Amino acid sequence: MKKILMTLLSLTMASSLLLAACSNDSSAPASDNGNQAAPASSSDSGGTTAEANTAELLAGPVAASDMSKLPEQAKKRTDTIIVGLTDPSGAFTPYFHQSGYDGNVSSVLYASLVTVDDKGLPIPDLAESWDISEDGLTYTFHLRKDLKFSDGSPLTAEDVAFTWTILHDKAYDGDSEVSTVLRIKGGQDYKEGKAKSIEGITIIDPQTISVTIEKVNAKALLTLGGNVLSKAYYGKDYTFGSLDYIKKLHATPVGNGPYKLDKFIPGQEVRFIANEYYYKGKPKTEHFIYKTTEGDTWQFIETGEQDYGSFTATQDNIDKLKKLGFLNIVPSTGSSYGYLQFNLEHATLKDKKLRQALTYGLDRKTIYVDANQGGAQIANVPTAPISWSYTEEGINPYNYDPEKAKALLDEAGWTEGAGGIREKDGQKLTIHFIGSKSKGTDIFIAVAKENYAAIGVQLEAEQFADFNALSSKFESRDFDLVSFSTPMLIDPSDGVSSFVNGEVKGYDNPKVKELYDKGLETTDIEERKKIYKELYQVINDDAPYIFTSYRKSVYAYNGRIEGLNVSPFRGLATSLPDWSLK
Repeated sequence: MKKILMTLLSLTMASSLLLAACSNDSSAPASDNGNQAAPASSSDSGGTTAEANTAELLAGPVAASDMSKLPEQAKKRTDTIIVGLTDPSGAFTPYFHQSGYDGNVSSVLYASLVTVDDKGLPIPDLAESWDISEDGLTYTFHLRKDLKFSDGSPLTAEDVAFTWTILHDKAYDGDSEVSTVLRIKGGQDYKEGKAKSIEGITIIDPQTISVTIEKVNAKALLTLGGNVLSKAYYGKDYTFGSLDYIKKLHATPVGNGPYKLDKFIPGQEVRFIANEYYYKGKPKTEHFIYKTTEGDTWQFIETGEQDYGSFTATQDNIDKLKKLGFLNIVPSTGSSYGYLQFNLEHATLKDKKLRQALTYGLDRKTIYVDANQGGAQIANVPTAPISWSYTEEGINPYNYDPEKAKALLDEAGWTEGAGGIREKDGQKLTIHFIGSKSKGTDIFIAVAKENYAAIGVQLEAEQFADFNALSSKFESRDFDLVSFSTPMLIDPSDGVSSFVNGEVKGYDNPKVKELYDKGLETTDIEERKKIYKELYQVINDDAPYIFTSYRKSVYAYNGRIEGLNVSPFRGLATSLPDWSLK
């Protein structure tokens, strides 16, 4: 499944991707990056007070105050922890997922060669160390000794080489950047059938493997350091040019992570059992369950059916969670951002002045901050504030300014016509918005219609309760504006890649491509900061998106659970082996 569909899936439950293995606030809109539903207000109506109150409540973790309130259903569980998740498709093999939720499942089943810490910096996982050549082209990974897959078979450099190789197969159509971005030496020859193996991959011994890329790439370490597939299992039926057989193995994965798949019951749950062969040792809790039944997360948390939930950080939500008494509450800042994407294939929207006018003319503070009682921050660049690349220097904040919007529309040749709606060349200025059916989307539509009418723009909105219907509408290109939220972003290039890889159809700025490439051609952080600052300034001015918000969240979990931590980059899976029930 191509990247664009993976991004689309973030529409249906943004916080599941944000926290990579969590349930989400059922009242949060899928398409607005998780905004809590609340009555729309004026731009300055209480937002400052709400933000201050929320900030105070988010000063630090809040421990459960009264465990006697823990529901009986939760008390009875002695070796099982339950977390909510939108129903995955069942494609649990890394690199072959059909949705982001499949990735949530595989993150429990598989470990990586390299992972990241809470600052997004690389740290060892299956590989205990690595060396990088002085020219930055050759990476040598040293695997830990005695690694095993979940079936007890050994994990060696042969498995790493196999994983990198099949990602270069001509039949591979997934979204891995190992073959599409890194350019491993000889990889293209293998893909074209000119070579039987990939020249740049060298197995030195069972615990050591090196790989040479053709060009320096700042993401190489983490991209190469992904999940490892068993050659004995996933490669036993492999022949070049045919990968369909792997689909038959999705339901019975052989991994190397903390848990093994026990049972997948579509529409109900995904059951896991502790992996005794996990290199860090068998997880402390024997059973883990993703509850995939559709329902109200609040209800599941209150009744004890679920041990963990993620919620928009509104004062109301935090007060309600604290009142339950049996939950630990922890503030969380994600590495994602929300945005409204223009359909740049429509001739009208190719005009930058029109896009800028629509940005100035939208009261984002009311929609994304005030309506969330301060549980969000306005976004203006394609990266999150927790990223080392984030900057506001030279960035236009596009503060709500109807007069500025009107002036830009005048400059763009849109003049007021019948009923106050602007016209140009006999065409009315109408914007067709599509989004998910949710309370938060309702708020967006109500405010945006009023905002845009005030500057002479007519907003027509269409909402979809079913993801497949929304996806089909998006793919048909029959829209002007659609609301998206990214999944978790690790490297700053992740947040801008859509502008250069064709995902944002109709957008082609050579300067953006030039800066994107430069940002990957050096591993010097300070140099990359300078490049991304300029890149963000260009994109901010071009306005291919209306950036919406960075969602502020809190996660709440059963006070009996010890060892739980949520990584802003890797989600729950990192700490999952350490979870225990006291």
